[in-house]
Amino acid sequence: MINVADSQDVYKDVGQNVLFEVLEFKRENKDEDLNAFQEFITKLPSLINSLRIRAADDGLKVAFGISNQGWDYLFPDRVKPKELETFMGLKNVHEMPATGGDLFFHIRAKTEAVVYELMSQIMLFLSKNVNVLDETHGFRYFEGRAIIGFIDGTEAPAEQDAAPYALIGDEDPEYIDGSYAFAQKWIHDMNIWDHMKVEKQEKAIGRHKFNDIELDDNQKDVNAHNVAAKIEIDGVEQKIVRMNVPFSNPAKGETGTYFIGYSRHWEVTKMMLEQMIEKDDMLLHFSNVVTGQLFFIPSRSFIAELGD
Repeated sequence: MINVADSQDVYKDVGQNVLFEVLEFKRENKDEDLNAFQEFITKLPSLINSLRIRAADDGLKVAFGISNQGWDYLFPDRVKPKELETFMGLKNVHEMPATGGDLFFHIRAKTEAVVYELMSQIMLFLSKNVNVLDETHGFRYFEGRAIIGFIDGTEAPAEQDAAPYALIGDEDPEYIDGSYAFAQKWIHDMNIWDHMKVEKQEKAIGRHKFNDIELDDNQKDVNAHNVAAKIEIDGVEQKIVRMNVPFSNPAKGETGTYFIGYSRHWEVTKMMLEQMIEKDDMLLHFSNVVTGQLFFIPSRSFIAELGD
């Protein structure tokens, strides 16, 4: 049976300041890499607990994950979570590339200082053994909107309803209370988007921009985002816990969305991505997807087991 208290922070809570970090082992000395990982994973719970004491009002939330590639490197003889695999990328008219990475971190809090402090402490244990593949600093935009101006995650399950969609259950008892996280970075051409009329933007997304009410089907583009990303199995809509986190380096003209989707079944997220490509999701018309990989988010008790 699912135990929410044993899970990591895989529920919708964007936070005010957000960090996504993807690391890859240097693979120069496996014993040293494994020892560094062992020391890090042993310390991680106490690092998080300490910061929650030191900054009690900052709402620190953390999710840590391991890719299929990382699992094969660290635990080659251990049975994997049933749906853990390497995302290989998708391509049609548009492309969702696959990128590397062994370890993944999703850290969020009210203040950047707390986010910084935790990641800097983690790197005390890992820095000599890993390369940084991607580091993205996100933020909460006005009214919880995505960077393109629409309210984010309206159809995602509320926190109190999210466990059955986000957490692995009895179907994989060894990894119960874990989750599958798909992390993907989008760069938007904001010049194109900002010059579209609001009515056209609404047709592309499938919702009203101001009040967030969904458009009638006959008002949407046939490849509107909320059409292309909607998955039904036997007439039942399948949901995941999704967050679209804004990030930007405005002076460089680089603005985008970091998509993180937590799910009980990777297959559901995978179907969404495949359908977005097949149906030519309107978001892809003004965006360039630059990263993408799947990570397994272990339960807290499994993290303790890894530490042992």
